[in-house]
Amino acid sequence: MSAIAPIQHKQATGLEGITMGAARIQVSDKRIINCPLDLNQLVPFAYTWAWQKYLSACANHWMPNEINMAADVVLWKSENGLTEDERMIIKRSLGFFATADSLVANNLVLAIYRYITNPECRQYLLRQAFEEALHTHSYQHIIESLGLDEAEVFNMYREIPAVSHKAAWAIPFTQSLSDPTFQTGTPENDQRLLRDLIAFYVVFEGLFFYVGFTQILAMGRRGKMTGTSEQFQYILRDESMHVNFGIDVINQIKIENPHLWTPDFQKEVIHMIREGVELECQYARDTMPRGILGLNAEMFKEYLQYIANRRFAQIGLSEQYPNVKNPFPWMSEMMDLKKEKNFFETRVIEYQSGGSLQWDEDEK
Repeated sequence: MSAIAPIQHKQATGLEGITMGAARIQVSDKRIINCPLDLNQLVPFAYTWAWQKYLSACANHWMPNEINMAADVVLWKSENGLTEDERMIIKRSLGFFATADSLVANNLVLAIYRYITNPECRQYLLRQAFEEALHTHSYQHIIESLGLDEAEVFNMYREIPAVSHKAAWAIPFTQSLSDPTFQTGTPENDQRLLRDLIAFYVVFEGLFFYVGFTQILAMGRRGKMTGTSEQFQYILRDESMHVNFGIDVINQIKIENPHLWTPDFQKEVIHMIREGVELECQYARDTMPRGILGLNAEMFKEYLQYIANRRFAQIGLSEQYPNVKNPFPWMSEMMDLKKEKNFFETRVIEYQSGGSLQWDEDEK
């Protein structure tokens, strides 16, 4: 696709006054950032991929209270049901994710949404913001079901360094864009927006979530904490779509604004992603000081480098970690949007339903 010359007009917000007799919107005039057109008209579509992702997300709707937590409660309350290491993984994962999805939602609502000047992309952002709220609801549902100390878990990002470091890394990017004086439209500020998108979609959602997801899902594969694992599986599928959408947005901005993708900026992005790998490797070491569930911190190092190589390639950069492979190929199956089988042997038999989850009445 050929590059499109950047538009120099002031970007629209969707709050402009109504101009009677204004010309109708043309697809060729749409831009993903810095577009002056009316943002209250969804069609005609310029980015059909954004609309398709919105429809796919809607078709995969689920609610936490539809998942049976009874077996998890029994196992958690059993004196010998879980090891201390397994209990720590559950609590640390909930502590990180309970805050992480709120941070992502804040970034969407308080920063990103304002500067994406395309209605079909905004439509997906609204769906994503709902899903982030749904995920926080899910963690609260698990915490409440297990009878955990809610204050301890939700405040963990201010008490446990392994959880705090990742949140502290992300917050400044949102703070940068939420500055009320900030506006896109200059190369410097457009790079600030692009930097934030990469930080959240590629690093935060695209790397920082994967140790916790793998730990919990590995537990579910062994028949432990199956209700918790099933909710994490659904969340992983949602987050995989978020990452894919964000990467599409990043690449579209690059196509329309090639002047932003300078060699220096590319070096900065490479550094950001490599820094994210190191932070998530440290999280793996802190939450898994001993091998457990067939996992260990060294395996996660290779896994994170493997994922990072994919992220580099997805945004047009060279892979940085040679000769790494995926030590957890079963995680790819977890991200398949259509749940074809009763993986965790719960009563849920179908994930994609276009409405609520479907239940097998014969299965007890």
